[in-house]
Amino acid sequence: MRVAVYCSANSHIDEEYIQQTAVLGRWLATNGHTLVFGGTDLGLMETIAKAVKEEGGRCVGVVPSKVEENGHVSKWLDERIDCDNLSDRKDLMLQYSDVAIALPGGIGTLDEVFSMAASATIGYHHKKVILYNISGFWNPLVALLEHLQVQGFMRGTYKQFIQVASNLDELSSLL
Repeated sequence: MRVAVYCSANSHIDEEYIQQTAVLGRWLATNGHTLVFGGTDLGLMETIAKAVKEEGGRCVGVVPSKVEENGHVSKWLDERIDCDNLSDRKDLMLQYSDVAIALPGGIGTLDEVFSMAASATIGYHHKKVILYNISGFWNPLVALLEHLQVQGFMRGTYKQFIQVASNLDELSSLL
């Protein structure tokens, strides 16, 4: 399976997120999954790519031109797909993956999660996004999604498009 991983490119974050990201990377490789990610050598992106490669797995990086210009392309890539901007990167990551996992991240990660989920809601694809809820990171977002659903701002249930896993066993069962 080709697994897109959306996550932070920041390095100054809680060590728990870094450790659990490395565990996920090793698990992906051990189970024969290919990592599709943003191609950056920073933060959780670099952590997961390194873990995948060190365990013998395959990494596909979708690299926007700004990442290239700033000299932050990961050295762990087996395949590099260049693109112009973040919109292109989202489209290509969707195209090259079967499912997406969202690790802790910021605005960019939220953009990726909601872009993928929104396009699924109107039938562009049937791929799911899984929020990997390490140490309850996504709890506020899950509460917001519940609120939107209760208020009638979602057709059906958000769980049709965005699922939540709190540990690797739960995550594995959703893939």
